[in-house]
Amino acid sequence: MIALTNRIAHAGMDAIMCAMMNRTQWHLRHHTVSLEKLHAYLEECDPQDHNGFYANPEENRTLKPPAWRRDGDLLSWNSPLEGPHSENNTARARLYEAPKLSGAPTLILLHSLMSANDFGYRRIAGRFNKLGWNVFFPHLPYHYSRRAKGYGNGALTITSDLIRNAETLRQSVIELRQIMAWARQQGSSRIALLATSYGAWVASLSLSLEVTDFTILLQPVADVRHATFESPASSTMSNLLLRNKIYPDLIARHAHLSSPAHLTPLTAPHRITVIGGRYDQLSPSKSLKSLCATWGGARYREVPQGHFGYSAMRCALEESEYYLSHPPTP
Repeated sequence: MIALTNRIAHAGMDAIMCAMMNRTQWHLRHHTVSLEKLHAYLEECDPQDHNGFYANPEENRTLKPPAWRRDGDLLSWNSPLEGPHSENNTARARLYEAPKLSGAPTLILLHSLMSANDFGYRRIAGRFNKLGWNVFFPHLPYHYSRRAKGYGNGALTITSDLIRNAETLRQSVIELRQIMAWARQQGSSRIALLATSYGAWVASLSLSLEVTDFTILLQPVADVRHATFESPASSTMSNLLLRNKIYPDLIARHAHLSSPAHLTPLTAPHRITVIGGRYDQLSPSKSLKSLCATWGGARYREVPQGHFGYSAMRCALEESEYYLSHPPTP
């Protein structure tokens, strides 16, 4: 009886959030990519590999190197991928410092899609600061200080414009790599990731490019096809795409660049935890378990919630305590 009540409660919470996302998609229906433009973009992406697509400016000389600026606890720099929205062309991240900044280990917190506020993340940052860790909280593209004028927080991150989706994901991963590089330049030899939903998707795509002390992914996108055409949060988007004769098999051509299952993490599997929700229909537990197996046996934890809830983060903090008490062997 309790399990049924929990399922109904979490299904209701997910339904409310999905309705909000679908309403946003409908308001942005005029952004839907055309079949011709998508074909041209995919032809450009077909020969690219993961390393090249997410290369940072040091590896790809066509990208502008970062011009770092520090203003109190706000670190900012020019985004390596600039677009038509000026607000999004400056990357920013909050830095919550431990008492000893130089050489301290670094945790990077990556928020979810359309994250409403950073209150909970600030509390987590304070928790890690007390343990001697610096904490970064990046503002992912189109979120917080990077919100495009005239649009909701994060509204342009995932829409029926699949090209912008892919380029925004690319922008997010490259910027994450730049933060990791900056932390290393400050003497941080241990870097960890704790990421939620969309942020967890971004983090997962960085794992074949960067070594982490540990990584905890809360309900990441593991199946891009499902997220685009079958998730209750994307029903409006999928209908818009189908109207333009864009079918699931077509977007599969980008999977070698956007699907975590197509990469091999540099971090050891036992230092990666993936957390799923038992009632989650956006990132189904089946796809997350499959991802863990593909990654060579990453740790999988499951909590009794849908995609939205607090149990997953409580579980994540428990996992972080395990990793902190069991540092990686040299």
